[in-house]
Amino acid sequence: MIHIANALQTAVEAALPRLKGLSDRQTSRERGGGKWTAKEILGHLIDSADNNHQRFVRARSTDPLIFPGYDQNAWVLAHAYRARSWHELVDLWAAHNAQVAQVIASTPDDRRAVQCRIGDNDAVTLLSLMEDYLRHMEHHLGQIFSAESRRSAGDAAE
Repeated sequence: MIHIANALQTAVEAALPRLKGLSDRQTSRERGGGKWTAKEILGHLIDSADNNHQRFVRARSTDPLIFPGYDQNAWVLAHAYRARSWHELVDLWAAHNAQVAQVIASTPDDRRAVQCRIGDNDAVTLLSLMEDYLRHMEHHLGQIFSAESRRSAGDAAE
């Protein structure tokens, strides 16, 4: 599972300079249609790191793992990410992912097949859950960066 931990660390290290280059103002902009702001997207990734960290640790000693799902909108609202400092969120996100990467890296290979049932979803292996965590993070980082790229292009055209 080292390859997943390494890919996670690489993704975080690659995203950090871009994330740190964004301002509070940029990341607070509405995206329209009730979509989360960049702050809320990154906050959601912090919540995802929190939830998955617990899942990954618990799956090391429990088979099968039965873990509740979570209402992502309620979590984002509860943490009031819109009102938080962007740079604080970036640092928190990076720190949480360092912790998640450590758990992934130190998980014994014989635990990769542990069955994990999250909320009402079908059971998946711990390995699949870890791989999905990385894909999920990359998807949401893509949302942040594509929104900022579109805004930058629009600002340049004005």
